[in-house]
Amino acid sequence: MRNLRIVFMGTPDFAVGVLQKLVEERINIVGVITSPDKPAGRGKKLRQSAVKQYALSKGLHLLQPTNLKDQTFLEELKTINANLQIVVAFRMLPEAVWKMPEYGTFNLHASLLPQYRGAAPINWAIINKEEKTGVSTFFIDDKIDTGAIILKEEVVISEKETAGTLHDILMNIGSSLVIKTVNLIAENKAVPKKQIQQIDLKDAPKLTKENTKIDWTKPVEDIQALIRGLNPYPAAWSYLYNNKVESKVKIYDCDYKIEKHNFEVGKIIASKKELQIAVSNGYLIINEIQIPGKRKWT
Repeated sequence: MRNLRIVFMGTPDFAVGVLQKLVEERINIVGVITSPDKPAGRGKKLRQSAVKQYALSKGLHLLQPTNLKDQTFLEELKTINANLQIVVAFRMLPEAVWKMPEYGTFNLHASLLPQYRGAAPINWAIINKEEKTGVSTFFIDDKIDTGAIILKEEVVISEKETAGTLHDILMNIGSSLVIKTVNLIAENKAVPKKQIQQIDLKDAPKLTKENTKIDWTKPVEDIQALIRGLNPYPAAWSYLYNNKVESKVKIYDCDYKIEKHNFEVGKIIASKKELQIAVSNGYLIINEIQIPGKRKWT
């Protein structure tokens, strides 16, 4: 049995769930690396990452490098003398970092690799109306999410799944998969397999203002999938025109019905009980919407 000394790298809530599981299992975490504090909110106060907050609460050794290639950081990382590194929702690592530990550096990715490589795999699996997704652990190499796979676990995506609910499911399953991966490496039983190259690969690019905007010319079921895939963050958005006044609204929840009609695409049909928007093949029924400066309306 190998005596592991592990450095954990991550930033958001998804990574915290994994780090917490490692700590609960009494796995030897000798260092935690997370992003520097960033200004946030109207007051631009510095905000600590979710991982930093948890690491401090557990008294873990913490590093927050601004530059992963900085020689001072690299020397400090060497002095920790880790022999395994675990990465969950962090930056792309330079070779000097991921090659440093004796037993390698592995990543937890929220998809069934090689599908959905990239920054937002949870969102895009729902947006693209996939019936299943999962989590994968793999050894990092010099490209993005292309390294040899250690373990995978599959998850069914329900019809009402949102990015928020799927995030929590994959975080919990991923945490257990990381523990299994660590145990395999500790026992020298990990058998990584090269990713099989496929023609029909789907990517998971970073979410932007452009790819989160609702296209009302699309079928209603595609629009509903986009809204679910961006709920709760960053939320699908559109412009609303009322008496020639333009407002940017966010839509968090909706239903739909497929039905022929003669309304113009984007037409709002409002009643005391319901708010509907006409699209090419039916109606989007709004359950939760937010206009600027206001609370969500349901």
